[in-house]
Amino acid sequence: MLRAWAEAIRRESRVLAQVLSAEQGKPLAEAVGEIAYGVAFIDWFADEAIRICGQSMTAHKPSSLGWVSKQPVGITVAITPWNFPMAMIARKAAAALAAGCPVIVKPAPETPLSAFALYALAKDAGFPDGVFQVLHGDGEQFADVISADCRVRAVSFTGSTAIGKKLYAQSGATVKKISMELGGHAPAIVFDDVDLDAAVDSCMSAKFATSGQDCLAANRIYVQRGIYDAFCDRFARRVSALKVGPGLSPDTDIGPMTKQTVADKCRSHIDDAVHQGARVLAGGSSGICGKFVTPTALCDVSDDMLIAREETFGPVAAILPFNDEAEVVRRANASEMGLAAYVFTADLNRALRCSSALEYGMVAVNTASFTGPPVPFGGWKESGLGREGSTFGIDEFLEPKYVCFGDLARV
Repeated sequence: MLRAWAEAIRRESRVLAQVLSAEQGKPLAEAVGEIAYGVAFIDWFADEAIRICGQSMTAHKPSSLGWVSKQPVGITVAITPWNFPMAMIARKAAAALAAGCPVIVKPAPETPLSAFALYALAKDAGFPDGVFQVLHGDGEQFADVISADCRVRAVSFTGSTAIGKKLYAQSGATVKKISMELGGHAPAIVFDDVDLDAAVDSCMSAKFATSGQDCLAANRIYVQRGIYDAFCDRFARRVSALKVGPGLSPDTDIGPMTKQTVADKCRSHIDDAVHQGARVLAGGSSGICGKFVTPTALCDVSDDMLIAREETFGPVAAILPFNDEAEVVRRANASEMGLAAYVFTADLNRALRCSSALEYGMVAVNTASFTGPPVPFGGWKESGLGREGSTFGIDEFLEPKYVCFGDLARV
């Protein structure tokens, strides 16, 4: 069933990418990439479905026999975001379905068409009625209903930390199994021993993918003082070359923001930083028009500015200087968020120290590309609970059951 769904999505991938780009705004090339990324998770969990293993156990006494099996948790609700409307449905639903759980998807109100397109292809692939459903409507009302319904046994949510906390509290009334991927605010740390051009390339990717509307986006780029000016100069030139336009235009690098509130927050962060002494190297708030935000690079950003304390979720890069390793790790960890971090250094020992000391669920060293089906995607602290993808992802939708046979000596 999952493999048939994956093949149906591949067959219609170009049409799906156009739908995704039209309603979400991301450049068409990125939309094509998102479809491929999502299908890879369906393939992965189709394989994981036949690898759900129990375990034989030593029982409490010699005359008994015990084992643990894993069984589906039950009806699962997947609440998905607008920044990756197809990939997140695929990643969540495939894991739940592989575990044997019926899935109800609640897409973001900004991107319902992507969800309904995936639903139509699931029906074409032969999904039975009720196995995979999509419900579109008011988010708060939906959360109230599913939180109180004892038939819903698991909730998988990707979205803001504020909404995640509310949903977490509501779900406690019926003690549901919860997995959440929440805010990011990722730090990227660039030490002065790096290949400068390679570091700039990676930071550009880490910051501006999905027009910056990505929980993995490098929101704070810390650059060691020895290369600070050179990095800022090269990075700013790259940012200035990015082209803003409609997502379906072939030469667009940065599409419109999906929500007006995102563009407004970009303006707020830029203006606050400039007011407090940051310098605009490229772009600026004057380049914001409606939902279109000119890619912006700010240097001389300090830790007390809004952009250093809040997740921007848009194409605005904040570059902060630092002196030494201990200082930058302390500053990078000074956040309630803990999803992902980036480290760029040629020193292996330093890379190992930093990757251990950083309080984040995922740390990428000398790369901006690290996610995919084998990766346990998830964060620490207020960035979420549980993991998606990897061999861990299916466990979010399974419950262990211990069975004990006693008095076998009589048999």
